[in-house]
Order: sequence, then C-alpha cells, then structure tokens
Amino acid sequence: MSLRSLLFVPADNVRKIAKAEAAGADALIFDLEDSVAPERKAEARSILRDYLSRLETDRSWRAFVRINPLDSGEALDDVLAAAHPSVAAIVLPKATGVADLQRCAHYLDVAERAAGLVSGSIAILPVVTETAAAVLRLPELASPLPRLAALTWGGEDLSTFLGALGNKRPSGEWDDSFRLARALALLAAAACEVPAIDTLHADYRDGEGLAAACAAARHAGFAGKIAIHPEQVPIINAGFSPQADELDHARKVVAAFANAPGTGTVGLDGRMLDRPHLIAARRLLTSVGEKVLLDAD
Repeated sequence: MSLRSLLFVPADNVRKIAKAEAAGADALIFDLEDSVAPERKAEARSILRDYLSRLETDRSWRAFVRINPLDSGEALDDVLAAAHPSVAAIVLPKATGVADLQRCAHYLDVAERAAGLVSGSIAILPVVTETAAAVLRLPELASPLPRLAALTWGGEDLSTFLGALGNKRPSGEWDDSFRLARALALLAAAACEVPAIDTLHADYRDGEGLAAACAAARHAGFAGKIAIHPEQVPIINAGFSPQADELDHARKVVAAFANAPGTGTVGLDGRMLDRPHLIAARRLLTSVGEKVLLDAD
C-alpha cells in the first residue's frame, strides 16, 4: 500500500474520526499529541483503545498513532494504548537521531509483548526536524534501521523553536533553515531506503496552493504528504499518483532494457537511457502494484 496521504485526526474526537474514515486517505494518524489537551490525554488513550478494539480489518487505509514526545512522561502510556494488531506504525514527534528511534523501539518491544503481538509488527514513522538538534543530527540516519517505515518533517514546531516569525518568505518559498531541514529529511529517507513524506499545507482551504505543493514535493522525491483536513486528501492523492503517460513511458523503459540484455544503456525516443532510468521506471510501476520483471539485471 502506498503512503500518498496521511490524515491527522484527534484521537479523542469520535465525530472527526468517523469523518476521517471516509476521506480516502492511505493512512489515518490518530493523534495523542498536539490536538489533545493535556487534561484529556488519559481519556484520549481510552477512546483510542476502545476504537481499535472495534476496528474492522477489511479497510482501505492504515492506522497510525502519533504519540507524545519521548520526554513528555506520556509516551510509554501512549505506546501501550496503541499496541494493537490494527496499528501499523507509531508516529514519533520531535525525534532526535538514532537514539530516540532506538528508545521508541524499546517501548514497542515492551508494548508488543504485553499485547501478545509479534515482535516488530509495529513500525515507526519519526518527525525528524522539529528541533534544531534533530535537524543537525539527521546525518546519523544514513542506512536502513529496524522498524523504520518512513520519515517526515515539519516546519511549525521548528519555527517556534527558532523564534522565527514564520517559516516561509513573502513569496511563499520556505525560508533557508526550513529548506535545509526539508532537504536533509529527504536525503535521510533515501539513505534509510524508506519513503519521505512531505509536511502539511497549513491553509486547508487553499486547494490550488496544496496542488502546487504536492507537485513540487513529488518532483523533489517525496512519496506523499501530511493532511490536516479531509478535503485535502483527494488533492494529495491526485498529486502523488502517477499519470498515464508516466506509466506508459516507464513500461517502455523496462521493455527497452529487457530487449537488450547485458547492456548498460539503451536508446528510446531519441534519448540515451542508463541504469538509473531503469531503476526509476521499475520503482514507479511497482508503486502502482505492477509486477516488473527483473531479468534485465
């Protein structure tokens, strides 16, 4: 299953959960962090546990749970509440380097055992740019890591941490610190061999701006985007879905290499293509569920 759209929904709001289920997102992120008031954390965990106990397995989306930061005093209770067969991954906010991923993994080891789950069944999706230290330690994420499902980044908390008046210039472009954070997160995801998920588009009423942001993110290499409102989901899904002409070209690339075994380059439509073009074509076709023969290797 792809991760084009990941829609946040407060874990303590049953009405919003019901609306989110019908949005068409690839994943719902049940939030125990920012959208839940401190005095409602325990109640949110109780609502989440009850909801997960009734969740049907036959559905089109994955269930993720965003826990509170590791140093909040809430994280272990959050992980224990989220340890359920229906939960595919924990979203870890304010993740700083490999040590935080390992600590979260240890929490999951305990929670999975307590819940009778297979060890390693719940993955981790960290938010890796919410503090200056987290950005500066992104080079630690340079190879595949256990439980890592994807990486995402965020500019809102980082803006607050830096004392910035905003994270974008008047032109709408990311300011320098945020461009750096975004680029490092994308590179770290590639190094760890997991998808990179782009941050949210804050104005949920700005469909045109969201579509442009999706196009730019996909062009850069992101596989999907965070959504904060159900109305954003169709735009994000469309923005991260390959077009018919892209798929047709990818099939031609794969066929060209298959028809020229043992060669490192082929000609197609007046262009010379080499192995990276083949890898990209296979990846695109695989992302939509097409089986691709690997005998051209």
